Order: sequence, then structure tokens, then C-alpha cells
Amino acid sequence: MKSICLLGATGSIGQSTLNVVDRHPDRFGISALSAHSQVDALIDLCRRYRPKSACIVREDLFHSLREGLLAAGLDTEAVAGADGLDCLAADPASDTVVAAIVGAAGVASTLCAARSGKRILLANKESVVLAGGLLMRTVSEHGATLFPIDSEHNAIFQCLPQGGGRQGVRRLLLTASGGPFLGKSREHLHAVTPEQACRHPKWSMGRKISVDSATLMNKGLEVIEAHHLFDMPADAIEVVVHPQSIVHSLVDYHDGSMLAQMGLPDMRTAIAFGLSYPDRIDSGVAALDLTTIGRLDFLTPDTDAFPCLELAYQAIRRAGNAPAVLNAANEIAVSRFLDGQMPFLAIADVIAATLDAVSWEPADDLAVLLASDAEARRHALAIAERLN
Repeated sequence: MKSICLLGATGSIGQSTLNVVDRHPDRFGISALSAHSQVDALIDLCRRYRPKSACIVREDLFHSLREGLLAAGLDTEAVAGADGLDCLAADPASDTVVAAIVGAAGVASTLCAARSGKRILLANKESVVLAGGLLMRTVSEHGATLFPIDSEHNAIFQCLPQGGGRQGVRRLLLTASGGPFLGKSREHLHAVTPEQACRHPKWSMGRKISVDSATLMNKGLEVIEAHHLFDMPADAIEVVVHPQSIVHSLVDYHDGSMLAQMGLPDMRTAIAFGLSYPDRIDSGVAALDLTTIGRLDFLTPDTDAFPCLELAYQAIRRAGNAPAVLNAANEIAVSRFLDGQMPFLAIADVIAATLDAVSWEPADDLAVLLASDAEARRHALAIAERLN
């Protein structure tokens, strides 16, 4: 039986993971759980799964967690803060870590899991965008295994030769829905409002990721992830717009074969794959009926209207801390746009100027990368204020 440490248990990935676990009580058990601030929800999950340890990231809520566990008659150990997350990730009581914490707060614990040689199901984008080279070296040096569980990278993993090899691979193709402004020219985007940018035609998502979808920066960040996860140069990673979102990504081989992973858009497919690999288990996701879909379209992205995608390629080519700078500048720019403090098209302008403003540094140390992240945020905020 696999013993799972679930970091980010109260979020959407956490809940999907628990749904898969519940379907296979003979295969999986929960040894540790974490949440950022939802103490009551975390205690309820501890009642249900009886983990060895539970962590609340907000340290001011530690007392509430500890007392709540005691009141529930549980012997689950309460810990808190970033150090608590690291302890959970490294604890030998778990052989599998689901890294589903959002943002830079999840990077250190993911690295701890890698140093501990765990099977890691990675849903924390920042661990790869901010520190991809460092993470992949740590995975290799300590014998950990890493399964990406966002749909695009999980699809590529499934289409590569078994074991994740690169034999005969010519290029990787990431699919993009196109966002709410698919087909719009740059001239049509000057007066875009936050409400329009967050109105995705297919998905209901958080506001920040919805804007990333609208600018195609979400796909740019995924290109950076694919570069690190699969050790492929930027020129061998392409993005194609696929409005139906049924083909999650593709791998093109030198012999002319192209393999695609298809399925309904449900994260449980990727999670079940990562938990059970090399086996295949029931995830709870319905079978795909191609006759009801009818057609699959593929288009070239418009990088004139959506320059953020090209900025991500530039960051890969610069290497070092450039992807960390790109990610931080994007977060500041999107926040300013959502607050109504700058126009939609200025998001890319802020990112480009920040990439030029921050000095290049090697990406060998997490402290250096976090410092670059902080410096990029300061520059991006100053640049955004000048644009206002």
C-alpha cells in the first residue's frame, strides 16, 4: 500500500486526489495532510483519514489545529509553517508526496520531497518555473521519481517511451484552449476589462490563472516546465491552439509518428496515473465519446496579439534566473490589471521591461532564485506604476 503525503489537501487538486484515494482503499493510505489556513476543513480531513501528521501553513493557527485535533480525539501530530511542510515532505512515513501547494510557498517542500527520494506528483507550477533546473538535478541525485499532474505535461509523459525516455523524439506539442480572446487581433484587446479576461469559454478558474489563459502566459509557463521536465530545448517545444481541449498534448517522433493523449478534462486522470504508475486504475472519469465531439481543430497561436508566449521562450533561452523573473513580473502585472490599474496589453510590456531590468544570475541555489523573484517584483511594480 502506498502511503501519501498530501500537501494542499483542501484545494482542488487535493480534493481530486482524495477522490481517487477513496476509490482504492486497498492501494492507498493518507499519512500526512496540509492546508494553508482552513483549520476546520483540515481537522475534518484528519477525522476521516487519520494521518500521522497535519500541517497548517499559517503559524498563527497552530494552536487552533493542535487543540482541534485533541478535541477530536486524534493522535495526529500538529505542525505549522514552512518548516512543518518540509518535515511532512521528508518524513519516511510517506513514500509518495502530492505537491499541490499554490505559488512559491510550495517550492521548498517539493525540493525536500525530492531530496528524500520520494515519488512526487507535481502540481506546483512554481517549483519548475522558478527552480526547474535545481529541482530536476535534485530528483536525479536522490533517486526520486517525478510525475507531472497538470494535464499537458502528464499527457506528454504518457506519450513518451515508457520510463520517460527521449528516444526518437523530434518535438513536443502543448495544446492551448486559446482563452476567451481566441481569434481577436491586437487592436481588439486595447479596452479589455478584467471581467472579460476572466470569462473563459470553457473553464471556471481563479482570476489570476484566467488572465494567464487570456494572455497565453499560462502556455508560456508550461513551455518552461516542459523544457525542464523533459530536458528538451525551446526550439523543440511548440504550442498549438486546440479549442475543444480534448487532446491534452502530443509527442512527434522522427519516424513520422505522432502520439496524442486524449480524454475529458478532469485532473483525476493524471492523478490516478501518477499514483498507480505503471498500472492503470479507475479514476472516476467517464470514457471519452469521440462521436459526440465531432471535430478537433488545431491552430497556430497569434504571438502578435499575445506576446507573453514569446516572452516565455526568451526566458528559456536566457536561462538562469530569467524564468523566475518572468513568473514574478507576470504575477505583479496580472494583479495590477485585475485591480484596474493598468490595461490588458500592458501586462506583456511590464514583463518584458522587468526581464531587461533584473541582472542575470545562475539558477543553482534556491536562495538566489527567491532573491531574483523578490527583485523582479520590485522592478515590475515600479514599471507598472510608471505605466499607470
